[in-house]
Amino acid sequence: PCRATLPVREFEIADLMAAGLTNREIAQRLVISTRTVESHVNHIKTKLGFGRRARIVAWALDRASNNGGPDPR
Repeated sequence: PCRATLPVREFEIADLMAAGLTNREIAQRLVISTRTVESHVNHIKTKLGFGRRARIVAWALDRASNNGGPDPR
C-alpha cells in the first residue's frame, strides 16, 4: 500500500493502534468519538485490503520500522 492511499488522520489512527491503544483510548487521545475511530479503522481496512485490526497494526509497525518512525504530523 502506498502513502497516498490514506489521509493523515488515518495514518495517525494506525500509528496509535500500533502503539497498543484501544479505539476508546484513541478517541480520548484525539478528542473524537469512539464511533469516529471505528469508522476510520473500517476505512483503513477497506483501503488497504485488510480484514483484521491486527493487519493494520502489523502494517503500521512495519512502516514505522522502514521509515525510522511514525509518519510526521
